[in-house]
Amino acid sequence: MTVPSFPEGFVWGVSTSAFQIEGATAEGGRGPSVWDTFTATPGKVARGEDARVTADHYHRYAEDVALMSQLGVDAYRMSFAWPRIQPTGSGPANAEGLAFYDRLLDAVCEAGIDPVGTLYHWDTPQALEDAGGWLSRDTAARFADYAALVGERFADRVKMWIPLNEPMVMSIFGYGIGEYAPGRALLLDALPTAHHQLLAHGLAVSALRAAGAASIGTANNHSPIWGEGEGEAAAFLDALINRLFADPILLGSYPEVLHGRLPDGFADDLPVIAAPLDFYGVNYYEPMAATTPTAPGPLPFELRPVEGYPMTTNDSPVVPDALRELLVTMHERYPGMPPVHITENGCSFDGIHDRERIDFLTGHLTALREAMDAGVDVRGYFFWSLIDNFEWSKGYAPRFGLVHIDYDTLARTPKDSFHWYRDLIKRSR
Repeated sequence: MTVPSFPEGFVWGVSTSAFQIEGATAEGGRGPSVWDTFTATPGKVARGEDARVTADHYHRYAEDVALMSQLGVDAYRMSFAWPRIQPTGSGPANAEGLAFYDRLLDAVCEAGIDPVGTLYHWDTPQALEDAGGWLSRDTAARFADYAALVGERFADRVKMWIPLNEPMVMSIFGYGIGEYAPGRALLLDALPTAHHQLLAHGLAVSALRAAGAASIGTANNHSPIWGEGEGEAAAFLDALINRLFADPILLGSYPEVLHGRLPDGFADDLPVIAAPLDFYGVNYYEPMAATTPTAPGPLPFELRPVEGYPMTTNDSPVVPDALRELLVTMHERYPGMPPVHITENGCSFDGIHDRERIDFLTGHLTALREAMDAGVDVRGYFFWSLIDNFEWSKGYAPRFGLVHIDYDTLARTPKDSFHWYRDLIKRSR
């Protein structure tokens, strides 16, 4: 199976996040984040693993930029660590933190690669969490200050900006079921965190534009929701996972079924949240399925497994056509939405000779091209991830990278998929 051709100017990239690859969590004036606290809590992360070193990108970023140069990508999506820049989430910037990102961005630009900067990838400064975290409206205001600070420093080099990565995951996994930091289990009472993150997004858009940011978008996680029976369970899950985070940005409204769980006065913030964007980032990994609960409970749906497909080592079904389905559905649901970038898409498989990852890429890029042929305006694709990394509560077992990391020596070894992606990018030009 060969990958179809893509238009001239299509952006090929890779993605990472600060907490997953940087390490050096106690160096350079960095403050603690909710994930430092979470990983230090017994029983929260598989095998008791933590991210104090991870891939040591903080010290070895030059090696990783050289790998991206070999790969031939147009753009690199990375994230700034909020506690490295503002150790307590407010106040003046930490000079050593700014200097690190100066060095990193300069290296990326010198390699002829466009930096794509994500302001927040779940690493809330612990001091802010202690003051209420995303349950507090004040965190959105603190985030706006942080966005202004970062934008003023780096807008001359960052080509595309993403205020928050996957607010759904922070709300549902971090505050709803407690699988991720900060480890709260509030179920639907976690929904105010979604609104406060969306408000933070809107405030950050304004702050970044004032700082001269050229292109601003999103990176929202989306999944097609498959259901059984009358579909009410699937509709609610779709509202919770997809529409809660897309409707306010793209339509200026929330799904009505969720109104009763949002903070008082939420509608007053919608004009800020719906600030026009230059692109809409879609992170896609897998579809989800829902069915009517078998017994009364706090949620009007039950998740069911998506069966009949190959599985990754992270227990995710590999369903390329669901990417096409998702993009076409969003195109129809949100007329006039901005151009789309696939800001994350990837899979976990073991080994250097990773034929499964090549098959994953082939299938998903074919599905992406089919969505484009159906009218979806997609401008770029960022594979997750450049290198193996710390995979949150699952630790180091899942391997998502195009580059293998030996966690004993920190040696980098390009996998077969690295060479395949390099050749694809080369052919596309």
